[in-house]
Parts: sequence; C-alpha cells; structure tokens
Amino acid sequence: MKILIAEDDEVSRRMLQVFLLRWGFDVVIAEDGAEAWRVLEGGDAPKLAILDWMMPVLDGVEICRRVRLAPRASPAYLILLTARGDNKDIVRGLDAGADDYVTKPFNQEELRARLNVGVRVVELQTNLADRVIELERALAGVNQLQGLLPICSYCKKIRDDKNYWQQVEGYISSHSEAQFSHGICPDCYENIVKPELGKDISNREVVK
Repeated sequence: MKILIAEDDEVSRRMLQVFLLRWGFDVVIAEDGAEAWRVLEGGDAPKLAILDWMMPVLDGVEICRRVRLAPRASPAYLILLTARGDNKDIVRGLDAGADDYVTKPFNQEELRARLNVGVRVVELQTNLADRVIELERALAGVNQLQGLLPICSYCKKIRDDKNYWQQVEGYISSHSEAQFSHGICPDCYENIVKPELGKDISNREVVK
C-alpha cells in the first residue's frame, strides 16, 4: 500500500522511510507541507499519510483540515507525528481531521501497530466504496416501467407491446425486478371470499 511521509527533518524522514520500506509499504516523500498537500490532492493520492505537525509552509494540522474539506469517496487515513504530548494539542489535531497520532521520539513497534490499524480502515473503506459502485450499477440496470399502460377496465389485464393481454403481476414481473407475494385484502375478503365461504357451508348442510 502506498503511504506518504511528510517530514521536514531529514533524519526523522530517513528513519521513517527505512522502517516503512522494511514493512512492505510503497513510500512517497514530501519535505514540507506544501509538497505534502500537492501529493494528497492528486488523482493517485496515497491512502495513508504520516504528517509531521511542524513543517514549513503548511503544518500537519492544516493539511488534515484541507484533506477533510476535499470531497473524496475514500479519504486518506492521516497520522500526525508530533513532539506535543499535551492532551489539548492531541485533541486539536484529532479535531482537525487526523485519524491517529504518534509522539516523538516514536517507538517503531507502536508506529507499526497504528499503521496496521490504518491499513485495515483503508481496506474497509475501499471495499465499501466498491460495493456502493456495484449497487449503483445494479440499480442503473433495473428495468423501469414508464409511459401509459393500456389496462382493461373490467379484468385489469395489461396489453403489452405485442398486443397480448397479461395479468398485472405477470406484466410487471417481466418488465422489472419486482416479485409478488399473493394475499387477500380486507375488502375482497368481505365482498368475495366470505360470501363464498358462506355458500360452501350452506351446501355442506344441504348434503347432510
């Protein structure tokens, strides 16, 4: 998976690069905030990013804000790298749009664990986005009934484009994805079924 390292300190940047390459990531480097933002707003932006809090031009918090304001179907997972350990600073970073944070000097095992969480989240988001696209395609392919339907005033059959008369449910089933489950409405029960049941009971009494 592609990941962005945005860090202006060369030593820290190099350490992160070595670790991430060792863990199997495809690494993209940015040496300041402006370069990091150009990468993240590109068409093939990394799904994961480690952003140093303090950088020239744009800091990590501002980049988080910009990423969250940019409309994307699958936004990047952002980890802030900071020497600030105060709870207020951490809350500020998370409120700006960071998904997680790692304090300097970072522990490589902690960093790896937090990155693994990011990978799982990104994979879930990607799978969900793919399912949404599949659903939209499926809905676009569903036949829709449109226009005037010639229907018999008595039996309620519908005439199709080949001049055949079909029951309503047969016509709708052949022109859409709808399926029918038959039942009896209260009015038909009172007006049709109940009188027939009464006749049947009377006939049985006569036979006896």
